[in-house]
Amino acid sequence: MKPEHLPLLNSVSAPAVHPDGTRAVVSVVRPDFDSDSYVGQLWSVPRDPEKLPRRVTRGFRDTAPAFSPDGRVLAFLRAAPGGPPQLHVVEAAGGEPQAVTDRKLGVSSFAWSPDSNRIVFGSREPEAGRYGTLDGVGSGAEDARFIQDYKYRMNGEGYTRDKPQQLFLLDVPELGGEPWVKPVGRAAKRGDSARGKSDGEGKSRAQTGEESGGFPEARKLTTSATDHTGATFSSDGSAIYFVAALHEDADQDLVSGIYRVAADGGTPALVPVPNVGAQTVSDVRESADGRWLFFTGQDLGSTRQDFVAKNTVLYVMPTAGGDATALSDAENMDVEAPGATIGLRGKDSALVLNNAQGTVELLEFSATGDHSLLVHGDRVVAGAGDGAGTVFISYSDAATAGDVGVLEDGQLRLLSDFSAALRTEAGIIEPQELTFPAPDGYPVHGWLVLPPGKGPHPVLLNIHGGPFAQYTAAFFDEAQVYAAAGYAVLMCNPRGSAGYGQAHGRSIKERMGTLDMQDVLAFLDGSLEKFSSLDAGALGIMGGSYGGYLTAWTISQDHRFHAAIVERGFLDPVSFTGSSDIGWFFGGEYVGLAAEQVAAQSPMATVSAVRTPTLVIHSEDDLRCPVEQGQRYFTALKQQGIDSAFLVFPGEDHELSRSGTPHHRKQRFEHILAWWAKYLPSDSNRIGSPESASAKSASAKSAPA
Repeated sequence: MKPEHLPLLNSVSAPAVHPDGTRAVVSVVRPDFDSDSYVGQLWSVPRDPEKLPRRVTRGFRDTAPAFSPDGRVLAFLRAAPGGPPQLHVVEAAGGEPQAVTDRKLGVSSFAWSPDSNRIVFGSREPEAGRYGTLDGVGSGAEDARFIQDYKYRMNGEGYTRDKPQQLFLLDVPELGGEPWVKPVGRAAKRGDSARGKSDGEGKSRAQTGEESGGFPEARKLTTSATDHTGATFSSDGSAIYFVAALHEDADQDLVSGIYRVAADGGTPALVPVPNVGAQTVSDVRESADGRWLFFTGQDLGSTRQDFVAKNTVLYVMPTAGGDATALSDAENMDVEAPGATIGLRGKDSALVLNNAQGTVELLEFSATGDHSLLVHGDRVVAGAGDGAGTVFISYSDAATAGDVGVLEDGQLRLLSDFSAALRTEAGIIEPQELTFPAPDGYPVHGWLVLPPGKGPHPVLLNIHGGPFAQYTAAFFDEAQVYAAAGYAVLMCNPRGSAGYGQAHGRSIKERMGTLDMQDVLAFLDGSLEKFSSLDAGALGIMGGSYGGYLTAWTISQDHRFHAAIVERGFLDPVSFTGSSDIGWFFGGEYVGLAAEQVAAQSPMATVSAVRTPTLVIHSEDDLRCPVEQGQRYFTALKQQGIDSAFLVFPGEDHELSRSGTPHHRKQRFEHILAWWAKYLPSDSNRIGSPESASAKSASAKSAPA
């Protein structure tokens, strides 16, 4: 795979399964260089092996499909070029989609009512005068923001207090009815349409959209100045559950709770969970039979802030109230894979995804406590859905960036092949799974992606972010690009990572740069000893976010590496506290509060010991690890004469490498390969390509000893 192959990466959403179980609909989205954006449509994937998947919409970017419970309507989000996503509906049998929202900042999520007549959706509500709500007043001319809270910004969203996510209830229009036409000429002057007070089919003007510019009116359900997320209906449709932090002093902790509001409006009420301590709740869902309430949460301890490496647990409690029971193992299961939500199966069962030793599994839990493992192995399940007892899943593995399968007799049958072009045009190198002991004997698990040829191959030690995250055996564009350029890519999950139990994850709390550094170096040493095709004299190290932290820390302690890349790093816990969106709690929980303790784990405090040429990469709009972290680290390297460079991307945030604009993602890869070509040339990567200082030298340069 090369940087120009990015448009071949088709990401596949969680499947929306038709209630009759005959088919699923997924969104398939890819980077597009021509529009410098992400484009994609919805695809119908039939269960019948004799039928092929087919594209069913043709919008610019169509995502988040969901069938109505009666199976008659398909709802989804559609974004026009440069515009926010809006809610659309279309007949499930096909037809022309109809927009039902026109929100200034778009729609973020939605859920159907059991009777298929209503939808609850979440949308950011801009404060008057902000975000283009006042003609002629741009962002630079808006009123000053008077801030008194910790929680006022979020990476990828910017300021949040002046645009909290609220919940709205929408009556879905009858798709077979006569479409509303905006009055013009005499009819507009008259203030009425020739059609009279109704559309002739008994629908009110609010339902047909005549009072709201052609869009059905939505009723606002929440008003508090905080985000309201994860909204779903109760099984009888009378109420809506959601997650929010509405308690007193919510700005002082990480606690969020379950709330319930009547579907016809009213004051939200907290759903008490008397036997569970302070939690940050992720998701909530009532069982299909209405007897049980499933929710996922993390225990925050007595400080109400101790989030470090806490596994997410699936709980169940009676909807009538009472104690909650933990269904998943809090120590060894982590049922909050990225982007996952609770799914329902049968009358009283829940589907969840579990991070497990470099994989993501699909588990089914009944309200009574029984559970079964539905999908496991060397793959990453991205989402699952059930229809008439048939379970569809979307997943990735070593051979695909995203595909759809169905469970039959306990086995997974593949239904799609959205990565065919990726395999044929770019090629995919399958990773090799490895485990090596750390100095204290602890097993360190990971993978090697080995380029073709007998070598010796220069080696790149990659370190993931988080730190409570994990590398997996599934397709990873970073590893594929570097391996195609001739580098042996090493990736492991050191202590501090997710997927190996809470003790594994919490072992670096207030000890960052200790066991984790030992583990990644042990994995490197074990690989060098095992594989003669790896060049022990040609080593590079790189990582982003926490991986940027551990890269910067390691090159201040170990000088074997010819070059390093530190990307979007957590580099100075001191300044991070006041500049990061999570700075008010993150550093204190991970590295402690005492000045000497913080300095003992800070890359900025040890930067004077660095001898390794280093490329620092950062995004200007990164609010998670603010750009000042990279700027100050780069400046310190320059001041002490280290050959270094600073690559900064305008308009991007912390997610540059995963969801930045396609042009910037390609450019990032080109600069990275040019940096390695300069200091760590491979047979396939000896000439840099981007027009930058880092690319002007095609010759190898020796790193200091």
